[in-house]
Amino acid sequence: MQITTRGQTPKKKADRNLRFGWWSLLIFLLFGGTLETMHGFKIGWYLDVGNEVRRLMFTLAHAHGTLLALVNIAAGLTARSVVRFDLRPSTSLALIWAAILLPAGFFLGGVVTYGGDPGLGVWLVPVGAILLFYSIARIALDLTTLK
Repeated sequence: MQITTRGQTPKKKADRNLRFGWWSLLIFLLFGGTLETMHGFKIGWYLDVGNEVRRLMFTLAHAHGTLLALVNIAAGLTARSVVRFDLRPSTSLALIWAAILLPAGFFLGGVVTYGGDPGLGVWLVPVGAILLFYSIARIALDLTTLK
């Protein structure tokens, strides 16, 4: 068995992404249920015409969070099932942080809005996007170079 940094085997790093993916999927599905509930009860803070930006930001947070939870699960399963493929620690952590920062940026951008503009929290989105691009590119390159 191959031992990597901090004594973790490649399987343990895959498990980290699997655990994070499943828990974040649960959280973002609950968040989506909350959004549906606010819609169903016609909560003005969420549905009023002047709150279109808030509604869009919250919807984007839910959609990105759910999708990135599934990407983390896929990365963990790929690391477990592809022979000789190890999920690098930097890739694993970048993918987890992307799944935190992207939806958090959209959510925080919708909590406080300025007219038709999202709040300052939206600045977390590009940071999360860069981490996401890095991790996906690294996984694709590592899979491509397998022999």
